[in-house]
Amino acid sequence: MREIISNSERDTELAGERFGAEVPDGAVVAMYGELGSGKTAFVRGMARGMGIDCRVSSPTFTIVNEYLGKRELIHFDMYRLASADELWDIGWEDYLARGAVCAVEWSENVADAFTGDEITVRFEKLSDTDRRITIEGGADKC
Repeated sequence: MREIISNSERDTELAGERFGAEVPDGAVVAMYGELGSGKTAFVRGMARGMGIDCRVSSPTFTIVNEYLGKRELIHFDMYRLASADELWDIGWEDYLARGAVCAVEWSENVADAFTGDEITVRFEKLSDTDRRITIEGGADKC
């Protein structure tokens, strides 16, 4: 398990960038944390660390955004889903089969879609600007 204290959105992006440089292709990154806790900022950093140079935004209304660069990142936002059944309906298995890194915000809404092999990233608000980011799982590769 790794714990990171972030004191700003920029710190959160930098933590994501370091993580993105290390995360293996095919990894599922299950993210948990309340609204505004830094999940999307972390994914912006992940994309940079993975060699992806494009604008990363929350896929809250589209549910999934795909980013291509040196590697592939598929960014899910499960905020509007009621269950994992809806995730299967949008082709979850097909996304997993592509071997891309799959970053999933609001994982608590689709927890039964995970197998236990995912990397879990938890975001905890400590103050208006400070966050505790805890990374574990995936054989602690990252």
